[in-house]
Amino acid sequence: MCLAVPALVTEILPDNMAKISLDGVAMTISVALVKNVAVGDYVIVHVGYALSKVDPDEARRTLELLDEARGPARAVAGGAR
Repeated sequence: MCLAVPALVTEILPDNMAKISLDGVAMTISVALVKNVAVGDYVIVHVGYALSKVDPDEARRTLELLDEARGPARAVAGGAR
């Protein structure tokens, strides 16, 4: 199974690269496959590549759903310490 998730573009870099924020983690990805990516855009990211831009409202809804889905797993992991 493959999972592609929305991430916020925080910086445009040379050579079709960009910095993104994904769940508070900064990463560098390629934006070579997507035209006109700008700081503040949300992009769908899979294995280090932006695949497409996504509407900001849709990105937020998707991230909220993913966070809800992780909720029980975080509680179990936190309680196992």
